[in-house]
Amino acid sequence: MKTPYEWDNYSDQPYQLKDKEYKKKMRRYELFSLIQTLFTALIMLPVSLMMMPFIKRKTVDSKTFFSMGVDFEREPERSLELLDELKVEAILLRLKLWEMEKLESLKSFIEANKNRKIILKIMQDREHVQDLELTKKDLRSIFTSLDTLVTIYEIGTTINRAKWGFFSVNEYLRFYQVAYDLQQSEFPHIQLIGSGVIDFEYHFTAHTLFHFYKQKFNGVSSLLYVDRRGAPENLQMGFDLSDKIALLSTMVWLSPKSGHSLHITETNWPISNTAPYAPTSEHECVSEDLYADYMLRYHLLAFASQQVESVSWHQLIAPGYGLIDNREGLLKRSAFNVYKYMVQNLNNAQFLRLDIERGYYIFQCLTDEKLLQIHWSLKPTTLQNEAHFEVYSSSGILIEDKTLNIGSSPLYIHIKDGV
Repeated sequence: MKTPYEWDNYSDQPYQLKDKEYKKKMRRYELFSLIQTLFTALIMLPVSLMMMPFIKRKTVDSKTFFSMGVDFEREPERSLELLDELKVEAILLRLKLWEMEKLESLKSFIEANKNRKIILKIMQDREHVQDLELTKKDLRSIFTSLDTLVTIYEIGTTINRAKWGFFSVNEYLRFYQVAYDLQQSEFPHIQLIGSGVIDFEYHFTAHTLFHFYKQKFNGVSSLLYVDRRGAPENLQMGFDLSDKIALLSTMVWLSPKSGHSLHITETNWPISNTAPYAPTSEHECVSEDLYADYMLRYHLLAFASQQVESVSWHQLIAPGYGLIDNREGLLKRSAFNVYKYMVQNLNNAQFLRLDIERGYYIFQCLTDEKLLQIHWSLKPTTLQNEAHFEVYSSSGILIEDKTLNIGSSPLYIHIKDGV
C-alpha cells in the first residue's frame, strides 16, 4: 500500500496530505482526543491569561540562548567552519526516525561539535506513530549511541499538523510516553522536551501540558513562527511575539507535567523569490533585508522576555529560509553578518530592560560591565548621535552620522564610560 506521506526535499518538510478521505477518517477516529483538547483549552487558556502578570522572570544564560539549526548532511565541513565563524555555542540538529541508517553520520557530526550544547530534534513519521515498539527500538538505539553527547532530546515535532503524522494530542502523548519510559528505566540522565506545537495554536499546547498520562517533560519546545503576521511586533488576536511568549511561559510554569524551561526550537521567515525552496507561499515571503531585521528583532524580544532558554534559528544553510543560500555555491546572506554581530555583542550579556513607547523600542543590557542599547522603531524616526554614543549598524558597521535614522534595522548604541 502506498503511503499518503511524502517528503519535500526543497523545503525540508512533508508535503501536504492530499488524501482528504484519509484525513477525515483519522480525525473521526481521534474525535475523543480532539474534544479533550477543546475542553482543556477552554479551562487552561483563561486561567493562564489571568496568571500572566504573576509569573516571574528568570535569568537566562545568554551563551546558550543563541542556537543555530544545522542540517548535518548539508555541507558538513563548511558548516563546522561557519559555526566557528558565528561563534555560536549551541546548535539544533534533526534526525528522521525513518532514516536510522544515518545515525552514525549524525554521531560523527555531533562529535565534531562536542564543545557545543546540542539539542537533537527527533522527527516522527506515521509508521513510528502507529508502531510504538519500533519507536522504542529506534529511540533506544539513538539514546545509546549518543549517550553523553546530546544535551537535550526534543521528542517529536509539529504535532498539530497532520502531514507530520499525528492526528491528535493523545497520539502524541502515547508516542512521547515511549521516550519517557526509556528515560525513567534506562537513561535517567537525559533531558526530554516536547511537544513541538507549531505557530500560535496554544490549545494543542494546553492539552500536552495538562493531561492524565504518567509522564513529564524536562522542558517545553515550541515552533513559535510569527512569519504569517509579518514583523514580530505585529498582532495576532491581540498578541504580539512578547505576549505569545509570556502566555506560553505561564502555561509552562502552571503545568504539573513540565519543568520550568521553554525552548523555541524552530522559527524563521521565508525569503522572496526562492520557490520551490521557500516553505510557504510567496505571500508570506520577505526580502533578505527584512529577513535580517525580523530575525534580530525576534531574538531581542525573546531574550528580553527572560523566559526562553534558547531560540534555535532554522537554519544555517537553506535556499528558502537560511542564513546561507547554497543553490550556486555558498552565498552568505546579509542575515549571516547580522546574526554574527548579534552573538558577538550578546553572548555574554546581562539583560536590564526593554522600553517601548509608541512603536519605538530600546533594548538595554550590560556587556563587559558596559551599557549597550539597541534601538529600532516601527515608524522611521531620528535620534541625535551624542558624543557619548558609539553606534553600529545591525551588521557591525560604525555609524558616525550626526543624525541617526532609527527604523526597521536595529542600531547598536554603546554608551561610553563616564556617562
